[in-house]
Amino acid sequence: MAKFQSLVKALINNQWFDELQTKAYRPYTSIELFAGAGGLALGLEKAGFEAILLNEFDKWACATLRQNRPDWNVIEDSIVNVDFSQYKRQIDFLSGGFPCQAFSYAGNKQGFDDTRGTLFFEFARAIKEVQPKVFLGENVRGLLNHDNGRTLATIKKTIAELGYTLVPPQVLKAMHFQVPQKRERLFLVAVRNDLAAYMDYQWPAQYHRVMTMRDAMFKGELYDCDVPESQGQLYPARKKAVLDLVPQGGYWRDLPDDIQREYMKGSYFLGGGKTGMARRLAWDEPSLTLTCAPAQNQTERCHPEQTRPLTVREYARIQTFPDDWQFMGAMSQQYKQIGNAVPVNLAYAMGRSLVRLLNQLETVEQSRACA
Repeated sequence: MAKFQSLVKALINNQWFDELQTKAYRPYTSIELFAGAGGLALGLEKAGFEAILLNEFDKWACATLRQNRPDWNVIEDSIVNVDFSQYKRQIDFLSGGFPCQAFSYAGNKQGFDDTRGTLFFEFARAIKEVQPKVFLGENVRGLLNHDNGRTLATIKKTIAELGYTLVPPQVLKAMHFQVPQKRERLFLVAVRNDLAAYMDYQWPAQYHRVMTMRDAMFKGELYDCDVPESQGQLYPARKKAVLDLVPQGGYWRDLPDDIQREYMKGSYFLGGGKTGMARRLAWDEPSLTLTCAPAQNQTERCHPEQTRPLTVREYARIQTFPDDWQFMGAMSQQYKQIGNAVPVNLAYAMGRSLVRLLNQLETVEQSRACA
């Protein structure tokens, strides 16, 4: 059994390093919607994409994008107000992490028209106007079962109506792609129908080991130095006194019973583990999924040793942003941008898989041109 496991590990490792050699046949042009602070865009850029336009509504996220990539064409506006028709058939790839809003099922169409009033409708409109060769949508895992699966069914029907063939959606765990975090994201990859017959899309290979908090914070495989000092939130005195009692990797159930009752209040008697409350991270495990604020009562992410929330740069490292990627705005805005981002290394792995797909399609188109 041990020999078999070592062979499997070696095979996975080889696939990962083989995929690292992926090179785009040419710079593939892209448009990104709901771009946020650039986690997805940065990973795609590293894989070989050339961003022609990035659209984002939040002013501080836009400031972050401009600060780090002054040459990027950042459109700071609601997607509702952006006309994409000038890019029709001029762009290779379109991507976006559209917010998952409730869909209306009034009527019987269950397609493009039933998504009106949602931001997915605007995402679909951009696809309709641009008609890229390939597009990528990413969202929370919960979209799989949202409204008993009807939301995803409507999205799939809409994609078909737009003239695209959808690869069966996949939930990817970030910790399998050199990200020290237990974040999960749902990815939708689709190819324009006139090219779909030539598609052989392969999801990215997994890395041979799981990265931990120790990998994120200290010099090693992920970073060539320890995490830089930066600003960070602090706990109120009483919360700090409680979290002082929580062991590494522990949470509220590791507290004395009287303090559990005091800290949890009515939640003490409710069902469910509520494992995010009074949670201290552990050095030798990945972080729990980061949220928009590191000290929220339901989703606390306490430093493994020091009794404090994670700093901005610690947050950024868990999302695998490079240390020179600067976040703009107040501290709360910076945490929000980082917490909402696609982890850069996960985006890079996806980017390589998409470059391989576009390389396939590029070969087909060149063959057609020579025929």
